Amino acid sequence: MNNIINPFARPLYVMTKPAGAHCNLACDYCYYLEKQKLYQGGEKHVMSDRLTEIFIREYIQSQFVSEVNFTWHGGEPMIRPLEYYRKVVRWQRQYAEGKSILNCIQTNGTLLTPEWCRFLHDEGWLVGISIDGPRDMHDAYRMKRNGGPTWEKVMQSIDMLDRYNVEWNAMAVVNDITASRPLDFYRFFRDELGCQYLQFTPVVERIQRHEDGRHLAHLLDENCDVAPFSVTPEAWGNFLCTIFDEWYHNDIGEMFVQTFEATLANWCGVTPGVCSLSNWCGHAAVMEHNGDIYCCDHFVFPEYYLGNILNRGILDMLNSEKQQAFAKMKTTGLPNQCKQCQWQFACHGECPRNRFARTKDGETGLNYLCSGYQQFFNHVAPYMEILKEKFGNQQ
Repeated sequence: MNNIINPFARPLYVMTKPAGAHCNLACDYCYYLEKQKLYQGGEKHVMSDRLTEIFIREYIQSQFVSEVNFTWHGGEPMIRPLEYYRKVVRWQRQYAEGKSILNCIQTNGTLLTPEWCRFLHDEGWLVGISIDGPRDMHDAYRMKRNGGPTWEKVMQSIDMLDRYNVEWNAMAVVNDITASRPLDFYRFFRDELGCQYLQFTPVVERIQRHEDGRHLAHLLDENCDVAPFSVTPEAWGNFLCTIFDEWYHNDIGEMFVQTFEATLANWCGVTPGVCSLSNWCGHAAVMEHNGDIYCCDHFVFPEYYLGNILNRGILDMLNSEKQQAFAKMKTTGLPNQCKQCQWQFACHGECPRNRFARTKDGETGLNYLCSGYQQFFNHVAPYMEILKEKFGNQQ
């Protein structure tokens, strides 16, 4: 009953883009750089101090939980000067009203300095740092705007974070290159970085030219070619199975791998910590530099625009019919093949942005990575039952 009266009794999230889609890198597979095309006309794509303060105040006031999580994303959020984030912290303290404030910043790691690290440590910020594995894997797609490599600089930044005792998580993408060498990929994070928290996401993009200059497709586009850097369903399944075996036999309890932990959560009937494998979505939106809010970080398209924070409240937007319809797409958009699948409880059709394939009966809405996930779930099922028995009561 409480959730009907107050649908956000659990946390709501609005990922924030203080520098919009601007970035000092030009990664081939980036789905966000082209969002600059949505905001042409000479406007400077940075969030003003006034808008930032308004957002912080309303975001905190919109929460009906005692802990408020801020996520600063991009583009590259560290394009904004450190003084901007010092003001962020001051405003958070001013409007906290007794709530605990947590901050996470997602960075490509090329702009970190000792001064930044002191701030991140002293303020207790979590850093998500993007690195795609060993040098050759990382530098294949994560390049400077002049085409130069970035791996060495990112490694120096990780070392700097460690020296200043800043908490960090590794965030990687799985593309056509990284998927071909799963053990080299995984062992790099474990053995060379000493990483304890690893998140990896499959890259699946399609090419579709739009009139405003954008070149990537979204869910409503049809008959689009899959981008060459995307991971194939077969490679994705093999990648997951290979790394899972290494993790299961050597690293349980020592290394947190988000995909495996989320899978176990679903096996135990607990909502996982990653939305793509959850049975619902819609509680996490994204705000652009000018206050525009969209349904989701992966759906920053005109069709999924909810409004602007300067003229519409956060709660109103996230509780709107449009956002609720977007959230329901997670379940209502499933084809019959998914509804009849024994693994529906484990993936829930994964993210709707990847549901552009057709079922064996020709029905639309099948996730492009479906066969890869089926391979993975078939492979890990007996192990998940063991882990459920061992750890299920801890979920």
